[in-house]
Order: sequence, then structure tokens, then C-alpha cells
Amino acid sequence: YAMLLSLVFLIVLVAAIVGFVFRHEIKANFETNLNLALKNYNATVDQHSDAVDTIQRTLHCCGVQNYMDWEKTEYFAQRGIPQSCCKSQDDCSERDLKDLNKAKLKVFVDGCFFLVTSTMESKMSVVAGISFGIACFQVKSPLLS
Repeated sequence: YAMLLSLVFLIVLVAAIVGFVFRHEIKANFETNLNLALKNYNATVDQHSDAVDTIQRTLHCCGVQNYMDWEKTEYFAQRGIPQSCCKSQDDCSERDLKDLNKAKLKVFVDGCFFLVTSTMESKMSVVAGISFGIACFQVKSPLLS
């Protein structure tokens, strides 16, 4: 039992260290994948497009750095900025979404990359605290037996 707890403790410790050491690579990889998801966005039942829509709706953001990132995509050429960027679904026509000047007033202008990474970083202290608490409990538990 102590061996199993030691193994779990080591796994948690290594995961925390790896996450801390490679956090910049994780951010860069996330930014690359978010850019790729925008490039391949098609508004159908595709898991990447669905993820982009969910992020944009949930965090009230649009694009990677800002809403103008959509201008470089095939989807924008055909249909404009996606509906998931709209502040209000009732006041967001396809014609408005094809014009960046009009769209600026109707969509979230902030990009999602900064919001996602700052949200993750703000939650990391909570995750680290919980992991440390669990690890301490695991080390303390065999000693009490």
C-alpha cells in the first residue's frame, strides 16, 4: 500500500514539475492549435470548430489575438465572422459579420488566447494547492498507520 501511495505521489510531483517547466511550450502549442482551428473552422459538427465556438461563447472573446484574426480564414471569405463571436445573437446578421467595421460593434473584440491562458494560470495555484494537499495526505497517511 505504501509503495502504491509513493508511486502516486511521484506521478503527481513529476506532473506538477513538468507542467511548470514546460508551461511556455504548452502556451505556444495551444496558440498554434487555436490558430489552426480558426484556419480550418467550418461551423459544422466538427470537434475543433465546436471547441472554438464554445471558447468564444463562454469567455466572450473572438479569434486568437482579436476578432480580426478571422479575416485571414476561408470561413470569413464565405460567411464572415462566426455567430459565436456575437455579443447578442438577435443583433448579428451575416451581412454585418462580413464587414469588419460593422462587426467591431457587434462582436467581442478581445482574442481568446490571452483569456484562456490567463484563466488557466489563475487556476494553477488552486490546482497546485490541491495537488500538494493530496500529496501531503498521501505521505502522512502511511505514517499514521
